[in-house]
Amino acid sequence: QVQLVESGGGLVQPGGSLRLSCAASGTIFRVATMGWYRQAPGKQRELVATITTGGSTNYAVSVKGRFTISRDNAKNTVYLQMNSLKPEDTAVYYCNAQVYSLGAPVLSDYWGHGAQVTVSS
Repeated sequence: QVQLVESGGGLVQPGGSLRLSCAASGTIFRVATMGWYRQAPGKQRELVATITTGGSTNYAVSVKGRFTISRDNAKNTVYLQMNSLKPEDTAVYYCNAQVYSLGAPVLSDYWGHGAQVTVSS
């Protein structure tokens, strides 16, 4: 089994910053692409940013230039630094990881339980 545990959400004023972390643990052989998605009330889950093992990144247009995704491969951990936050960034942020588990040559998708980010004055 593989678990993803997020931390770092909370309440912040517009223009402020937050940093999310997500650590993968369990029966892991190798973690491939990791990423962050978000879901606002009444809306579908959407991609925020992804990062490959080699460090190649992809961002949603709405967050490009404000958010930075990074990872520590040795710790199987992905981070999301969020700056210049706007009220429209308010959502539950979900960590995602594509993982090869020990003894299983199949790439499987795993999700964290989500971290609430609220941007409000």
